[in-house]
Amino acid sequence: MRNRVIKLNPSQLLLIMFISFITLGTILLKIPAASTEPISWLDALFTATSAMTVTGLVVVDTGTAYTLFGELVIVGLIQVGGLGIMSFAVLIYIMLGKKIGMKERLLIQQSLNQTSLGGVINLVRYLFIFSFTIEFIAMILLSIRWIPEFGWSKGIYFSFFHSISAFNNAGFGLLPDSLMQYVGDPIINIVISFLFIIGGIGFTVLVDLKHKKRFKKLSLHTKLMLVGSFVVNIIAMLFIFFVEYSNPKTLGGLDWAGKLWGSFFQAVVPRTAGFNSLDIASLNEPTILFIIILMFIGAGSASTGGGIKLTTFLVIIFSVINYIKAKDEIVISNRSISQTSILKALAIATTSIVFILLCLIILTITEQKPFLMILFEVVSAFGTVGLSMGITGTLTSIGKCIIILVMFFGKLGPLTLAYTLAKPDKAKIKYPKEDVLTG
Repeated sequence: MRNRVIKLNPSQLLLIMFISFITLGTILLKIPAASTEPISWLDALFTATSAMTVTGLVVVDTGTAYTLFGELVIVGLIQVGGLGIMSFAVLIYIMLGKKIGMKERLLIQQSLNQTSLGGVINLVRYLFIFSFTIEFIAMILLSIRWIPEFGWSKGIYFSFFHSISAFNNAGFGLLPDSLMQYVGDPIINIVISFLFIIGGIGFTVLVDLKHKKRFKKLSLHTKLMLVGSFVVNIIAMLFIFFVEYSNPKTLGGLDWAGKLWGSFFQAVVPRTAGFNSLDIASLNEPTILFIIILMFIGAGSASTGGGIKLTTFLVIIFSVINYIKAKDEIVISNRSISQTSILKALAIATTSIVFILLCLIILTITEQKPFLMILFEVVSAFGTVGLSMGITGTLTSIGKCIIILVMFFGKLGPLTLAYTLAKPDKAKIKYPKEDVLTG
């Protein structure tokens, strides 16, 4: 019999590589040298998946349960997961002086969620230079704040860990209360929020801003990301400020400056960052529901964040508005959005909602927790956010497995679907059209 060669497409190869890194991370976290106390294989798998998908949900406290070696494994997975497996592969290829072929370029295109192969290598080069530079500068700035508090070695290490975690939108922290004790600290708020906002806006946007100095010359995607992010963040900040203003467990006990910093930080965090300066479980229900919406929307395409992506959400909103106005096409900034992009956005959102609902049904059966807490946990895992109302560590084994699956899908699912839909097979036979009654 002739040997059959199994050919994998870029999407399948990326999936296998992702699973391989999670498996390696699980093994490394399970060895005794990685933890201060014995942890189960499931908890090691949960942590490795959370780090690789840059989520930030934890079943054990990162700062106390893991040794320095374990924490370095986690931060390594965060960096690889945030910047992309293929991005690091390209870096190795460049360092070794090897030629990058078409297959590798397709993998990079899939990994960075690009619509074309043009310029992907240059994008990766810029990605690394920019990312490492920003992380280093942020580490220096955080060290100014943390060295006086923790000493030289611990202060620099804390700054190193949190700068990588924040830029990659991971949300892993070494303090048991995340950043709640720094709710009114300007340096911590500004540096950390700057890191995950820049990391979550998308590398395509950053490259576009680098080459085009005027707003009018920017691509439509960049314009939507910049204006959309600004508007969403302002609305979120005002909402949290007014709803939580008198809540004694969140903003109520803070001075005016503390209320503003707390509102700002908690408003931009749900765009997949995962840190928190306010007690999430103590937020009012309207705030919780609003944060769930923000987590579902997520960050930008080709970024370190998750969710269905802000541009996906905006395309759907504009589609609805256009339908109500009885317009044939969406026109924004003198550019029309293709029907393919609209269908892709609807497919990503619908698939994500169906997946979340299925997992939610299972968790309401297996977990004896309030519905709102379970919903928050599932959407947080899907958006690779990492915020929690405090139930992650008490999940059952089935519950942990479901959340692992949700984190994995949240990182790769919509991305893979978008790649699949980008190159549809055109039917050779066309059939008569007929309207279906809807609404």
